[in-house]
Amino acid sequence: MTASPLISTPFTATSTAADILAGVDLHGLRAIVTGASSGLGKETARALAASGAEVTLAVRNLAAGAAVAEEIADAGARVRPRVSELDLSDQASVARFVDGWEGPLHLLVNNAGLVTGGLERTREGWELQFATNHLGHFALTVGLHAALATGATDRNGARIVSLSSTAHMRSGIDFDDPQFDHRDYDPQLAYAQAKTANSLLAVEATRLWASEGIVANAVNPGGVATGLQRNFTADQKASLDAAEAAGVFTYKTVQQGAASTIVAATRAEFAHTGGHYIDDCQEAYTVPDDARLADHPHGVKAWALDTDAAERLWALSTKLTQN
Repeated sequence: MTASPLISTPFTATSTAADILAGVDLHGLRAIVTGASSGLGKETARALAASGAEVTLAVRNLAAGAAVAEEIADAGARVRPRVSELDLSDQASVARFVDGWEGPLHLLVNNAGLVTGGLERTREGWELQFATNHLGHFALTVGLHAALATGATDRNGARIVSLSSTAHMRSGIDFDDPQFDHRDYDPQLAYAQAKTANSLLAVEATRLWASEGIVANAVNPGGVATGLQRNFTADQKASLDAAEAAGVFTYKTVQQGAASTIVAATRAEFAHTGGHYIDDCQEAYTVPDDARLADHPHGVKAWALDTDAAERLWALSTKLTQN
């Protein structure tokens, strides 16, 4: 069987979120952006609001979120963003957010991310990076399924954007020990596993919900200096510096980093198709699981798109979060 051609867009690694939304009217579109009080989430929310979308900033720090909403409104957004509290490491907080949502939802951007320098656990005993970056977003996505289905009906489709990372190339899902209960803890591997999980969420959500008009895609924003790196260990910083020096990536501005998210969120090329991994505003090519990152800086590992792994992860996540 011949593989389908990769989906392409007119945009590149240097395109910005504003470039992609130039002349686009998003009036009437209701969007949620997690982690929108800084970095990529803030820029994604700003770009969407500037084009007329009704954006909810889902944030842990309400004061920081309110300041961002004020900034976006002062910059001329057509609709002032709403601010709502969401701590993805706390399943009770996720449930409160879901319970408080009213009406249709057309776009869910699972942007928030966490990096730890050592082993930390939630009250459930879950490894914190997996719990926050994946399980929190999983519970949020499943909890908002009905709102997305309604949104898909009134706008001819709803979309989920799941932020992954080149880091996914370091690790697939260790189904024998996803919480590092038995293996030695490595924060880089934990982050990598969570980023693979972010991609697999998009694969399985699309399989389950595409018939309802809901599609999900994963994006790699590329190397962007944000608050995400504040907890990096010396080894993590050294690894990042070495990758940059080797030409694996070139740092982008926040505006460029948000571009692939906006492509997945708004471009017609991805309106009715999901389960893809988008890098530099294009669908990425798939590489074998044993491929070296240095040789394929813009590819996606097969394990991050594997349908069996996606189904298995969805089942595990459902069991853990009781969704």
